[in-house]
Amino acid sequence: MTRISNSGDSSDSDRSNHNASDNDDSKKRLEDSLQDIAGYLDAVFNNMGDPIFVKDESCRLLLVNDAFCNMFNLPREQIIGKTLAERVPCNEREHFLSMDKQVLENGQEILSEETLTTGGCLTKTILTRKSRFVDSKGNYFLVGVIHDISERKQIEEHLKLAASVFSHSGEEICITDHNAKIIEVNNAFTRITGFSRKEVFGQHLSFLQSETHSSESDKEMWGILHNEGAWHGEVWQRRKNGETYILMKTISAIYDDNGVTTHYVSLGNDITPIKNQQDQLEHIAHYDMLTNLPNRSLLADRLTQAMLQCHRHKQSLAVTFIDLDGFKAVNDAYGHDVGDQLLIALSLRMKQALREGDSLARIGGDEFVAVLADLAQTEDCKVILDRLLLASSEAVTINDVIFKVSASIGVTIYPQDNVDADQLMRHADQAMYVAKGAGKNCYHLFDTTQDDAVKVQRESLEAIRVALDKQQFVLHYQPKVNMRSGKVTGVEALIRWQHPTRGLLNPMEFLPIIENNPMSIEMGEWVIDNALSQISEWQKRGLNLPISTSVNIAAVQLQQSVFTKRLAELLARHSDVDPSYLELEVLETSAMDDVIHVSKIMNACIKLGVNFALDDFGTGYSSLTYLRRLPVKLIKIDQSFIRDMLDDPDDLAIVEGVIALAKSFKREVIAEGVESIAHGTALLKLGCELAQGYGIAKPMPASEIPKWVNQWKPDTAWKIK
Repeated sequence: MTRISNSGDSSDSDRSNHNASDNDDSKKRLEDSLQDIAGYLDAVFNNMGDPIFVKDESCRLLLVNDAFCNMFNLPREQIIGKTLAERVPCNEREHFLSMDKQVLENGQEILSEETLTTGGCLTKTILTRKSRFVDSKGNYFLVGVIHDISERKQIEEHLKLAASVFSHSGEEICITDHNAKIIEVNNAFTRITGFSRKEVFGQHLSFLQSETHSSESDKEMWGILHNEGAWHGEVWQRRKNGETYILMKTISAIYDDNGVTTHYVSLGNDITPIKNQQDQLEHIAHYDMLTNLPNRSLLADRLTQAMLQCHRHKQSLAVTFIDLDGFKAVNDAYGHDVGDQLLIALSLRMKQALREGDSLARIGGDEFVAVLADLAQTEDCKVILDRLLLASSEAVTINDVIFKVSASIGVTIYPQDNVDADQLMRHADQAMYVAKGAGKNCYHLFDTTQDDAVKVQRESLEAIRVALDKQQFVLHYQPKVNMRSGKVTGVEALIRWQHPTRGLLNPMEFLPIIENNPMSIEMGEWVIDNALSQISEWQKRGLNLPISTSVNIAAVQLQQSVFTKRLAELLARHSDVDPSYLELEVLETSAMDDVIHVSKIMNACIKLGVNFALDDFGTGYSSLTYLRRLPVKLIKIDQSFIRDMLDDPDDLAIVEGVIALAKSFKREVIAEGVESIAHGTALLKLGCELAQGYGIAKPMPASEIPKWVNQWKPDTAWKIK
């Protein structure tokens, strides 16, 4: 019997066991691999910068990554299973869920830009891509990826704003490359220059400059630009039609990260209308509107220059004050129009009678002043004076009517009459009255030897000294008001002399006597001290008063080197008084003596808290340049112009010009010397609301101020719209 071996069966069994073992190993490796892949996917999922989420059909979150948790600042356990609709504001909640439902229902992928508010305050702009996923069991899921585009939107908005500013700016803007070749301009550039972008593209920035702009100025401008990176100034340019205009221009260099210039940006404002207005105001400020002759302001400047020339060349000059004889009768009989024509004709004749270097000015009415310069000796002026008398006395024909007047002329010679410009004019004025009294149609030379006047002056100074020592001076207060609103804006402290025998004296009876005398400084400090005391008393009594008080400061007091120190000491003595309640009024003429020095003093005082006003504006000799330098808050129109403004068109023009001038320099303006309701009404129509004067209230003792303030009401005629 042959035995059959079972080795074959054994081999099959071994192979079977071996295969099973291999399957287990493969399954193990597959499981490990899947686990690794899951870990990788989880790592990738949670390290994505953009938030990712998965929602079920009920819009509840099933899966989110770390970025999603960070966006809502919530842990995962507070997110899974929720819609997070409650985490956004009510006005965003409906939109928050409606987009999800739309994707789940339609299966259409949506890319939407949304506003998302998280944490109750932080609003972001997000771009979300949402799509539907269906698993093997037919379940719907929503998969979303969020991209925070807040920063991009901000950049877009900034760029949009910058583009809008560039396009709609009222300033002309021009951008050039590093060679100053134009590469871009805005609409304002086209409007102002008349050139289109196409016409200027590639042109050098300087091609717009007119011939008025010199090559030296251009070279200086680019030198500053290269050294400092920016330049600012006025440039004369030409429009496409050839018209020249003035541009206030700023050019700035643009640098790259290495500090190399890549572009230039030019911004400009057309200031031609402003310049024209300034020229008109300058002309109004310096020239008589009727005769076009220099006025007081320009005359004073020319007189000052002529006086300096006298010193330099050791010569003399004559100041002549000319008053027409019989002019008033012409005005009264034939009217102002004829009178004006006569003044124009005579002014032309008198100007022709003078030499080339002489000056003739009209200072008001029928009064003129001539400055005769470069006189080697006094007798040299007699020939010119005779010509002036002849020119003013020759007949003038107007409307077929022959008019014949004459002139009385007062003359003073400088430096024989060694006084300042103001005094020279006063002396010439005094001499004119002597000529008029001597029969008119002649001239009289001022007598510099006046022993009697010197004696009176000395006696008056002694009497004022005694009055100061015996406390005979008192302060009265004149209210200042807003005529339109009815508000009392302040008071002006005015000194009075309670003379033991003559009674209450007006300041004009003693202040001119101590002008430029050390006593004026002492009296000025006394006024400030007593005004501060009165403010303090009003405050302590709790009275409803305008405690803003102004005091007048003499030139000699203001210009002393220790004025600021002395003012600080006076303010410290009354520490309970706010310095802003004190206003210092400076005469225009005194402020102009040394405008740079005065301006420094005023600025130092302003730092102490006080304010400044420019008093008697229009009577001095200031220029617009000087006015611009003085840090005054308020301009006071001199009462001499207010008084006659209703009858004298020249004075009315001056008042109107001062108001316009004040507004141009952004200063407040107040009229002093308002004597009637009509004056106030006229001022309101001209745009001046602040006023003081007898038509409102006379100066009164401090004790009467409270009652007056409580009872005063503006006239109904002033309550105009």
